Amino acid sequence: MNVHGIAETPSEHVRFAAYLDMLRHVREPDEVALVARVLADQDRTMARSAVLRHLDLRAADLCDGPAYPHWARAMAEAVSGHPFLVQRLREWTLLRAVALDQPWQEDDLLASSDWLQLKVAAGSHARAIELLAERGRTQRIRNAARAGLSGGRPSRPRRSSRRPTRP
Repeated sequence: MNVHGIAETPSEHVRFAAYLDMLRHVREPDEVALVARVLADQDRTMARSAVLRHLDLRAADLCDGPAYPHWARAMAEAVSGHPFLVQRLREWTLLRAVALDQPWQEDDLLASSDWLQLKVAAGSHARAIELLAERGRTQRIRNAARAGLSGGRPSRPRRSSRRPTRP
């Protein structure tokens, strides 16, 4: 990029920034149409990335409030042809259920992405954290959950990869 403007910035970068700005300021009645418009962009990867960022920001804002279910249904329709976005929205809904102590299925949490399992492990729902400490997808998730259970301290010492020396 030169100092005189954005002439050297690739057009997808300009569109990405513009989409993020539009999504940040969109009025609720226009949100679904704007998400659909962004997802129709010729650069599908960039478009999905912009919508993913929007979903994450909006879901985080709405997650514990009464507006979330209506918003999530509308967004599910808007992102229906994009499996990763559908999954992320579904995982936000599961995170909400866990956080608000609503009904949820252990198998759903265990089958979820590392992203969601790490978010849940950092939360405060004891049943979910215990489940992840025992059966989380990765060692990192299990360790994070154990740390959450022990108040942020590692629950067991880390194993050294070095063998003890013999006398």
